[in-house]
Amino acid sequence: MTLLSVNINKVALIRNSRGRNYPDVAAFAARCLDLGAAGITLHPRPDQRHARYSDVETLGALCQARGVELNVEGYPTREFMDVVIAARPAQCTLVPDEPGQLTSDHGWDLRRHEKQLREVIAELSAHGIRSSLFVDYDNADIPFARELGADRVELYTEPYAETYGQPENAAIWQGFADAAKLAQDAGLGVNAGHDLNLENLGRFLQIPGILEVSIGHAIVVECLEMGVQQVMQAYQNIIHQTA
Repeated sequence: MTLLSVNINKVALIRNSRGRNYPDVAAFAARCLDLGAAGITLHPRPDQRHARYSDVETLGALCQARGVELNVEGYPTREFMDVVIAARPAQCTLVPDEPGQLTSDHGWDLRRHEKQLREVIAELSAHGIRSSLFVDYDNADIPFARELGADRVELYTEPYAETYGQPENAAIWQGFADAAKLAQDAGLGVNAGHDLNLENLGRFLQIPGILEVSIGHAIVVECLEMGVQQVMQAYQNIIHQTA
């Protein structure tokens, strides 16, 4: 069954806007876990405009106490890697973000960044941290991620999300299904994330073998509209229906 990892970056962004710990990021994460989330995702950026490096330690302790996984995403600067290795999350998803980037909008060029990725993945593996690489669905080099030592890939799903409900979406969905199979045939686990929501997730999860979806922005917006308990129950219903 696919696992839901709730990305709490937007909650951290609201917290930071007032300069104090309100809303409490850890409390929101705990509430999501209480309501059925299987894990928590955090993507601290160098400017720490939303998630902070200190949140990695806090949420790592929470997830460890609950027996669930923390997934830390980000660009592998030395500072980022030091934070990840100190916290020892279950998974680290490597994302090719520029320092001032608004949000993730593309996957890795695996061959161009081969040397860097090999070194970073080896370091994560040496500390018992599962690695995942953020990739575009139409990247023919997806199997190369396995040669680099990665355990999983995360399919960047915005092309699917932004065309959902339009005629061209069927072909794009098939492209994602083909990418997932390509990765799985190479021995890679497959995660997915970016702009998935209550409307489009069910169709996406008809792709076999998706291990984890990380969703944050949509969940926060949907919680504002519907309430946390109703939103989390709706996600659980979708995931169980497609299991």
